[in-house]
Amino acid sequence: MSSIVGPDEDQPAGKIPVPDDVQEAVRTLIRWAGDNPEREGLVDTPSRVARAWKEYCLGYEEDPAVHLSRIFEEVGGYDEVVLLKDIPFQSHCEHHMAPIIGKAAIAYLPKNHVVGISKLARVLHGFARRLQIQERLTAEVAKCIWDHLQPQGVAVVIEASHACMTARGVRTPGVEMVTSQMMGVFLEDERSRKEVLSLMGY
Repeated sequence: MSSIVGPDEDQPAGKIPVPDDVQEAVRTLIRWAGDNPEREGLVDTPSRVARAWKEYCLGYEEDPAVHLSRIFEEVGGYDEVVLLKDIPFQSHCEHHMAPIIGKAAIAYLPKNHVVGISKLARVLHGFARRLQIQERLTAEVAKCIWDHLQPQGVAVVIEASHACMTARGVRTPGVEMVTSQMMGVFLEDERSRKEVLSLMGY
């Protein structure tokens, strides 16, 4: 039985070999849902689903902290909040494997150095591309930045819609869950916390 090969430059995502047992698992699910996996429209679905899930879960193949390894110490005396907000992301809940779609605001108060602003989004995506719960995702992003940038403070706020409750179960569309994680001065100092939340739009 062949094993899944992770995507790289020589192995485009659409060409990843999919093991037979993975495809058969998808066929079993299609049958259980009430359809025929052998009909024309579904014949290639098992391999497509498998490759899609490999892509959805690319976060397992990376260490998000790597994106924070290159720092800049020449900041021209800047010592105020650095904030990236309205960062779109997609994840999947670990309870129903249903989509979590939302946006995040990530802020930190530098101590001695800063990081390229796009790296904050990369850290978010690295953790989001795993089976998640929103609470853990929020905490993981904050802790990663705290541990590797060693700033004076970190603040992360995530708003997201969960298909596990909008498309099934309670079936309540239009609602969003908000989670936040504060560390350092943003946790300990009320004035600093209010300032960063205001900058984020809360």
